[in-house]
Amino acid sequence: MDADRPRKAGVLGSPIAHSRSPQLHLAAYRALGLADWTYERIECDADALPGLVGALGPEWVGLSVTMPGKFAALAIAAERTARAELVGAANTLVRIPGGWRADCTDIDGVTAALDELDAPRGAGLADAPPAVILGAGGTARPALVALADRGAGEVTLAVRDTTRAVGAVDCARRAGLDPHVVTLGSAGFAEACAQAPLVISTLPGDAAAALAGALASARRFLDVAYHPWPTSAARAVLDGGGVVVGGLAMLLGQAYGQVEQFTGKPAPRAAMAAALG
Repeated sequence: MDADRPRKAGVLGSPIAHSRSPQLHLAAYRALGLADWTYERIECDADALPGLVGALGPEWVGLSVTMPGKFAALAIAAERTARAELVGAANTLVRIPGGWRADCTDIDGVTAALDELDAPRGAGLADAPPAVILGAGGTARPALVALADRGAGEVTLAVRDTTRAVGAVDCARRAGLDPHVVTLGSAGFAEACAQAPLVISTLPGDAAAALAGALASARRFLDVAYHPWPTSAARAVLDGGGVVVGGLAMLLGQAYGQVEQFTGKPAPRAAMAAALG
């Protein structure tokens, strides 16, 4: 692909108006000298994704995919990276001859956020009580893989409906983790949060507001939400003396790989970070 020719990219999701991905990608393209490249928000749910992506012309080189389309993005791909297969979902679609390649740079995003949080590595997680992940959807699974890569041996999944955690449990096991499932708001959930070296919320927005009491004891807290910010859960952890990192760190970390796959050039990290302010 001739990266100097005008190209199009965008982010698919619903709702999508709040997405800050255009700021990151456009800052990257301009820093790379790709003045004619565009990147736009496209409102698209999971059902509409296959038809929409299939109708895009050859000028479209890449797509960022947010919820609820991550599972559909993996399903339509002609090629899939090993880590996208492991997660069972994709946040990245890259144009290839004959279709699209699916990847999951969300793993990179979680890893970057954990680095900013200074979460433990290696034996620090392997020997500690299990980290806790709130939720079991398309963002929880990259978090599971990132924890496994970081040396964790166990993990606690906290969900509203345990029957909906089957996919995340399977992902955890395939990543080499021993998963435990508790119900959000239960006594077991509060105990797990109090003991965990790390709590990750993959719930949208203020969906964890009712859990603030239990989360106040968290020592390290990654909240993947970034709008509105801070969330009620993040405020509770801060008020309890814990350390908090928000979803913008994850958004930035996952965008580096997308830019590199879309353009074929190293991501201009400083310019992208500056775009978030």
